[in-house]
Amino acid sequence: MNRVRVLVEGQTEQNFVRDILKPYFDTRGIFLHAVMFNRTGGIIGYTKAKKVILRSLKEDSGIICTTMVDFYGMPADWPGRSQSKDLTRYLEKAFTVEVSLFNDIKESFDDSFNSKRFLPYVQMHEFEALLFSSPEKLAQSLGNESLTASFLEIRKKYQSPEEINDNHDSCPSRRITGIFQDFRKTMNGISAANHIGLEMMRQECPHFNEWIEKLERIGK
Repeated sequence: MNRVRVLVEGQTEQNFVRDILKPYFDTRGIFLHAVMFNRTGGIIGYTKAKKVILRSLKEDSGIICTTMVDFYGMPADWPGRSQSKDLTRYLEKAFTVEVSLFNDIKESFDDSFNSKRFLPYVQMHEFEALLFSSPEKLAQSLGNESLTASFLEIRKKYQSPEEINDNHDSCPSRRITGIFQDFRKTMNGISAANHIGLEMMRQECPHFNEWIEKLERIGK
């Protein structure tokens, strides 16, 4: 069982899986394929999302299903999302949602369900946080190295890019557009991720790295 369906919010995440993650895992005999929760992109309510997850697990018993969904903007009806508001540490927030999501999906199956087939992952706080893994390379990818200082100023305030908060005016994506207004997630985001590289993102983002390690263990 080395085929993995990655359920994602939108085109950027789908491209990230295809261009950044898939080549890495292909060499390890683990084959990733990203599928959007809905055709128009964007996070959806949990009632619909749950149907997509269950359908993915039921229609092909030979795959492992994982998610890559942003904590920022996640509807309150997702399992654990409301409870996570009372937590302060970002890792605790991610863990609360992921465990709650796993338990809810597991309850939809009987005892024969192989729990190793579902690996929920919540991106803290959104995809753009990964790009703060290297402020210098982010600036370079945007064609303006003078932006490095501004990106670095933000990065230095946090132990990890994953801590950059999820408020409307200070989430990672708006931090970037506040410095580089022409930033386009689907184009610039993937270009920056390529420039930064998977290894650097793993070093700087512990929760993201934990997810990658879980996927690596599939091949073992």
